[in-house]
Amino acid sequence: MMGALRYLAAILWYTIVIGTRIVIASVVGVRQVPGGFYDRMQFRYGASLLKSSGIVVAVEGLDRLLPGQPVVFIANHVSWVDIWMLLVSLPGTTRFVFKKELTRIPFLGRAAIAMGHVPLDRGNRGSAFASYDRAADQIRGGTSAIVFAEGTRSRDGRLLKFKKGPFVLAIAAHAPVVPVVCEGSFERLPKGSVSPRPGVVTVRIGTPIPTTGMSYDGRDLLADQTRAAMLAMGAPE
Repeated sequence: MMGALRYLAAILWYTIVIGTRIVIASVVGVRQVPGGFYDRMQFRYGASLLKSSGIVVAVEGLDRLLPGQPVVFIANHVSWVDIWMLLVSLPGTTRFVFKKELTRIPFLGRAAIAMGHVPLDRGNRGSAFASYDRAADQIRGGTSAIVFAEGTRSRDGRLLKFKKGPFVLAIAAHAPVVPVVCEGSFERLPKGSVSPRPGVVTVRIGTPIPTTGMSYDGRDLLADQTRAAMLAMGAPE
C-alpha cells in the first residue's frame, strides 16, 4: 500500500511541477529547438519517475541509428513504464503520437500539446489523418515520432495487432521505421497495477526499415516487416 502511495505521489508531483513549467514556457514563447528546454523537460520527467520507482534502464542498439536522422519509432506497449523508458533512451528530439484521451489529464495533457506531442482521435477518421499529417510535418522538420502501433497497452505482455496509421505516417514522411522492444516493463508495472516493482528494464532498438520508394499500398508489408523484426528482437507473441 505504501509503495502505491509513493508512486501516485511521485506521478502527481512531477506531473504538476514539470507540466506547469512546460506550459508557462510555451505561453511566454520559449521555442522548440533540438536539445532545448522541452527536450530536457521530457527527459527529466521520464528520469524522475523511473528513479522514484527504482527502475533502471539499459539501452541496446543505439549504434544502428544514423545521428540526426528523423525516424518513426514503433514500440510495443505493455506498461506506463514504456513511456518513461522511451523518453530517456531514444536519441534526438522525439515526440509521441498518443491517444487523445490523455489530453484530459490535468497538467499532463496541456504540457504534452505545448511540447508538440501529437494527440490522435482514433474515433474520428478525418481528425486522425490530420494528426498524422502534423506528425509527418514534424518528421520532415527533424523530429522523430514515437508510436505504439498496437494502439493500447497489452494486458498479458503479448504483441497485439498493429494499426495501419503509423506505417502510413512513415511512408508519407519518407522516414525509416525503427522497431523498438520495451522489455521488462510488464513485470515492473502491468496494466491495472498501481505499484511499480523496482528492477531493470531494457530498450532494444532494431535495424531501421527504409520506406524509400514505398507508396500507401505498401503499408501492410511495412507493418508485417516491423512486427517480424520486433518478434525476432524478443517481443512476446
